[in-house]
Amino acid sequence: MNLEALVENVAVDLLRLAAVRLPEDVKQVIRRAYGKERSGIGKVQLKAILDNIEIAEQKGIPICQDTGLISFYMEAGSRFKVLEKVEEALRRAVQRATSEIPLRPNAVDPFTQKNTDDNTGMHVPYIHWRIVSGDSLEVTAFPKGGGSENTSTLKMMEPSYGLKGLKEFVIESVVKADGMPCPPTIIGVGVGGGPNVAMELAELSLLQPVDKPNPNMAIARLEQELFEAVNRTGIGPMGLGGDSTALAVKIEYAHRHPASYPVAVAFQCWAARRATARIGSRGEVEYLTHKV
Repeated sequence: MNLEALVENVAVDLLRLAAVRLPEDVKQVIRRAYGKERSGIGKVQLKAILDNIEIAEQKGIPICQDTGLISFYMEAGSRFKVLEKVEEALRRAVQRATSEIPLRPNAVDPFTQKNTDDNTGMHVPYIHWRIVSGDSLEVTAFPKGGGSENTSTLKMMEPSYGLKGLKEFVIESVVKADGMPCPPTIIGVGVGGGPNVAMELAELSLLQPVDKPNPNMAIARLEQELFEAVNRTGIGPMGLGGDSTALAVKIEYAHRHPASYPVAVAFQCWAARRATARIGSRGEVEYLTHKV
């Protein structure tokens, strides 16, 4: 069994799934938003989004022309046999997926402005590792578009601001973003750690299933409070007004330094593309986010 080749092939499949088919939990909350939307313009926009999702699946083409900057989130069993070969396999998978799906080339050198034309480059794809016990490898493909990324924000608050300051900053970030991240969005909030940790947590929170509450009841209540407050802004679908500004608010946190209170906000557009599979050391593959 050539596990390195299997990782590459599964990663290509995951990028195709992510680009073409939204996870069922995301589709369900969009349908729910459509059913509850009271604004006529908002309802038209949500219907267009649902039609877009259906056409992409039927034709096997990407949901959006911006197929994103690609990240992989890895949960690796310490006994998985070819860990040292995984990163190169993922880079090859991105190169293949760019031409096979196809994906728009989105990796640009920030100094020369040259596009690599294959979605790979310095630290791209970005690969986030978490090592756990066991002999399997869980791979999540996470292509994220520039429109939502451009509205991400970070604030190093004074600790005295506390939860009140956190809530105000999240709402201010949503109002400032307005229609740029293609709402209805999923809003990820990272709290604590240092500035790098807070932003990482905000992005990581976007991988959570949107239809499941946080297991920490206090955080679940805060997520719901922020969700309701965001939707009272009236920004609405695609920024054209309505009830559906957010599909969900998700929070991840880390303990902080006594002198610091970092809060980061990351936006994910309605095309919340992610796909996850688990690969066993004997070559078995289980797709976790999509029915394959």
